[in-house]
Amino acid sequence: MRIEYDVKLDFKDVLIRPKRSVLTSRSEVTLEREFRFRHAKQKWQGVPIIAANMDHTGTFAMAKALAEHKLLTAIDKFATEEDWVHFSEKHKHIIPSTFVSIGIAEAEFEKAQKIINAAHVQMICLDVANGYTERFVNFLMRLREAYPDKVIMAGNVVTGEMVEELILSGADIVKIGIGPGSVCTTREKTGVGYPQLSAIIECADAGHGLGGHVCADGGCVTPGDVAKAFAAGADFVMLGGMLSGHDESSGEVIEEKGRKYKRFYGMSSAEAMEKHHGSVAEYRASEGRSVNVPYRGAVKNTIHDILGGIRSTCTYVGAHRLKELSKRTTFIRVSKQLNESLVPFDTNSNK
Repeated sequence: MRIEYDVKLDFKDVLIRPKRSVLTSRSEVTLEREFRFRHAKQKWQGVPIIAANMDHTGTFAMAKALAEHKLLTAIDKFATEEDWVHFSEKHKHIIPSTFVSIGIAEAEFEKAQKIINAAHVQMICLDVANGYTERFVNFLMRLREAYPDKVIMAGNVVTGEMVEELILSGADIVKIGIGPGSVCTTREKTGVGYPQLSAIIECADAGHGLGGHVCADGGCVTPGDVAKAFAAGADFVMLGGMLSGHDESSGEVIEEKGRKYKRFYGMSSAEAMEKHHGSVAEYRASEGRSVNVPYRGAVKNTIHDILGGIRSTCTYVGAHRLKELSKRTTFIRVSKQLNESLVPFDTNSNK
């Protein structure tokens, strides 16, 4: 046993210090980036935000809505080959902005093969909770050998040395995050995890040194958190909870006490495992929670809010392009970042 005494930080522990800027308007900020990948023989251009491959947010409806803003979607791994074919026939232009998700079971490899061939998918998300196993690395190497020209995103990990191993084993993008998600209980059940901001900083440094990219996955609650993730060095940011509860999210709208909600749950929750596998296996525990999130209408309104926030961040530090944000950022540690007191009077009152 050993202890590391270096301070590790989360989004709530820092603010971004403003710097002199020559920008006169948020409209001058460019959020699109163009990426070339270490292994895949292709490039991608757009806004590097990805809807998480949870069955609530990783939907084809979400992919359609986000593609209008040049964002990406990782479709959940329970979508069928027929679903993919039907979608690709109607929306071929959106396919380059979608990931097919896959675990490390043999049946999933075979299913992904059929989907990739039938729908001409260009991006693969190799997704497991624990990216540190030898089996995961071997599966990644096999996947890269089978698809040398596809963009492969693999994870999740939180340390630089594992980012390096995954990139050298075939990953173009490494997904960063263990336990920060709003409906993830891994830290509670296992005691394992890493503060997300420090994980992004350290993993980005390792990944960029090898010509790879990193995707911050989990922990963003506000547009400011998304901006901090990019400022910390993330090339992509994956969102789950922030995109939950919308029309494009799966599930029916439910009403309780006059308010509307949608059901949202972690993919390792008992609810998810019972839905997709019939039960929770005896050898494992649920590592996710289920919640009702407020119904929020069309996702485009949330996207405008997020993108507007990031543009504003860039103007505060003088970054003309999203790519420049990490180079223009100085984080300052804080004990409190928000004034959470209530307004002391009714501003709409005539009294």
